[in-house]
Amino acid sequence: MRQIDKIILHCTATPWQREVDIEEVRRWHTQGNNWSDVGYHYLIQLDGSLQAGRSLDVQGAHTRGENARSIGVAYVGGLLEDGAAGDTMSPEQEETFEHLVFSLQMALCKPLDLAGHNEYAAKACPGFDVREKFAHLL
Repeated sequence: MRQIDKIILHCTATPWQREVDIEEVRRWHTQGNNWSDVGYHYLIQLDGSLQAGRSLDVQGAHTRGENARSIGVAYVGGLLEDGAAGDTMSPEQEETFEHLVFSLQMALCKPLDLAGHNEYAAKACPGFDVREKFAHLL
C-alpha cells in the first residue's frame, strides 16, 4: 500500500441537482483529459451513495503535486442554481463523507488531514472551506 496522509475533497462542478455517476466522470477524465482512468478514488452521489473510482493502491490524478500521498474524493455538485460555485453538499453527501473519512482513518490506522482542492489550485472547488466545514473531523 502506498503512503497516504490526506484526503482532498473535490466537486464535479455540475449544476445543482444534476446527477453524475462515476462512469460519466471516468469518460470526462479519460476522453477529455486523456488520463488512464478516473482521477478520483471515490465519488459521492446526490443521495449519499458512494461509488469507487481508482483503487487506493493507485495514485490519483486529482490535485497537481499532491496525488502521491492523498486520496481524491469528489461529491456530485458544486454549482448553485444560478451557476455560481458554492456548497451544494446534501446532508446525505456530508454524512457519507464523514463516514468515509472515519473508515479510511480506521483502515489506515492513522489520522488523515483533510483539504479542499481550492487549497492547492486557483479554483472554487469544492465550493467551501473543507477544514472549516469539517473541523470536527480533524
